[in-house]
Amino acid sequence: MNHSVFIDIVSAFPEMFTSVFGESMIKRALEKGLVKITVQDLRDFTDDRHRRVDDYPFGGGPGMVMKPEPFFQAVSYLRSQLGKRQKSRVILMSPQGTLLTQNKVEEISDLEHIIILCGHYEGVDERVREFLAEEEISVGDYILTGGELPAMVLIDAVIRLVPGVLSKNSLMEESFADGILEYPQYTRPRQYEGMDVPEVLVSGDHGRIKEWRHKHALQRTLKNRPELLGHKRDKNEQS
Repeated sequence: MNHSVFIDIVSAFPEMFTSVFGESMIKRALEKGLVKITVQDLRDFTDDRHRRVDDYPFGGGPGMVMKPEPFFQAVSYLRSQLGKRQKSRVILMSPQGTLLTQNKVEEISDLEHIIILCGHYEGVDERVREFLAEEEISVGDYILTGGELPAMVLIDAVIRLVPGVLSKNSLMEESFADGILEYPQYTRPRQYEGMDVPEVLVSGDHGRIKEWRHKHALQRTLKNRPELLGHKRDKNEQS
């Protein structure tokens, strides 16, 4: 059964999301009403006339830390506007969070309401992490300027799985759909500057094609992400 996904983003730099949500798959999902996205300016939830969302860290140190009050007030406002949703979740994008995987994306895509908090500068006040965020998610073991780009990655991955956005066949044959990387893909021209498309792919023998694709998907996974094969084996043993 199709369901709409409501995504609220809380950011001190809301303009960063404008072009991303106005193009390609996300734009089509919005137009179809399959997803609703709002971007809240964190500065609208400050209490001082300078609309400051950061301050110096207690104990000293470089950089600025994002204040707790705007985040708490923003989440309180959003929840009051949307009412109670059984599958609502507050997610903080953070390099200290759980690494984003396809399994996690699938879990989140089943939620009805997501509030995504975007940190910046040297990070957020620990009280936001401890008492407000219900989950922390990282997109990789590297540091970015803020949580806006990771939020875009999460949203793109989630929207792909919303029923009606993409065809089921497209989703079934993507990387990680079966726990391994996707097989090599080719299109026209069949020959290009001495580089040929593998003969099996133009043979019309669907059995051989399926076998070739599975073999090369495993080879690619073994070469580039061997740990995925271990996870797949463990999962099969548990089931």
